Amino acid sequence: MRRTVFQDEHETFRARVRDLIETEVVPLYPEWEAAGRVPRDFYRRLGKLGIFGFGIPEEFGGSGEKSFKFNAVIAEECARAGVTFGGASAHLALPATLVTYTTREQKERWLPGFVTGDLMTAIAITEPEAGSDLAGLRTSAELSEDGTHYVLNGAKAYVSGGAQADLVLVACRTGTDGSDRRGGMSLLAVDTRAPGVTVETGAATLGLRSSDIVAMTFSDVRVPAGDVVGGLGEAFACLAEIFPQERLGIAVGAYAHAAAAVHLATEYVRERTAFGKPVAAFQNTKFVLADCKVTVNALQAVVDQALDAFDAGELTAEEAAATKLYCTEAAPGVIDRCLQLHGGLGFTTDSPIARLYADNRASRIFGGTSEIMRTIVAKSMGL
Repeated sequence: MRRTVFQDEHETFRARVRDLIETEVVPLYPEWEAAGRVPRDFYRRLGKLGIFGFGIPEEFGGSGEKSFKFNAVIAEECARAGVTFGGASAHLALPATLVTYTTREQKERWLPGFVTGDLMTAIAITEPEAGSDLAGLRTSAELSEDGTHYVLNGAKAYVSGGAQADLVLVACRTGTDGSDRRGGMSLLAVDTRAPGVTVETGAATLGLRSSDIVAMTFSDVRVPAGDVVGGLGEAFACLAEIFPQERLGIAVGAYAHAAAAVHLATEYVRERTAFGKPVAAFQNTKFVLADCKVTVNALQAVVDQALDAFDAGELTAEEAAATKLYCTEAAPGVIDRCLQLHGGLGFTTDSPIARLYADNRASRIFGGTSEIMRTIVAKSMGL
């Protein structure tokens, strides 16, 4: 289907990203997956290309460009090649929060390095016993008697980009509010070099193996009082800036994975022969890929509408949840059928289709599980 969501500037950017991926990512990606992270210098490379400047005002070194469609281009091109930019995905999710909820002094300290990749960021929300139920988190921070700093204690799990992050936004309790489980929750910007911060090797993940996903513990970590982001008790307000964009980004990624799977399978069945003729010649192959293409068309329509709404400031939290739910639930079936058409090759971990299959599985968990998305949508319906 003809797309109208992208303009000339997006397509020019797409060509740059595609060239970067083909020349600097694909040849090295198996090494990155084995290491569990991308090289730190690659983040600086992304900074030089301006990829970290979206959403950041020009006075702090950014492009001033607020369109999320550039992020969508990155997701589509990574999926097309069956790769990721590692922990950079977490970094790219934070401009809205770091611009909206930081003070002038914080912006001057953090944003220039954010843009260049010299200061990488991540966000730590999930805990070993508090995932989807954010109000159940136990990590806490107490203000010192002299009011100069907070003392942070707790543990976080599944921190994407955590091992190479310089600054981590940590959701924690800085107070209590008996009438509101969400009350008393704040975001602290924690320097990962501070004493008491420990980065632990996370559990091996099924997919996203280059994404630097780790666990972190905080033991009596001193965090300057001036490093609260958004004000005390405002964690949920800050996260409200992250969740719709994050969920839209995951939806875009799911669509892109499905589209890439159809492309890979179509090319493969044209080349692969069975019983003396191309696999593409069999009616079953044609019907499977036709069904997959129809689903991809529908996914594309939903994603493009959401991208336009987001850039216009009109995508609600409920619509973002619905978009994520539909895309992440529909895409896996497409990818699975396309993997099936690859036969044994599809079951080898170094094949692009297998990588798409594994990476995509996280989309129904990260950014809020499908069950949480259904809860949000149902609530918007008055149920």
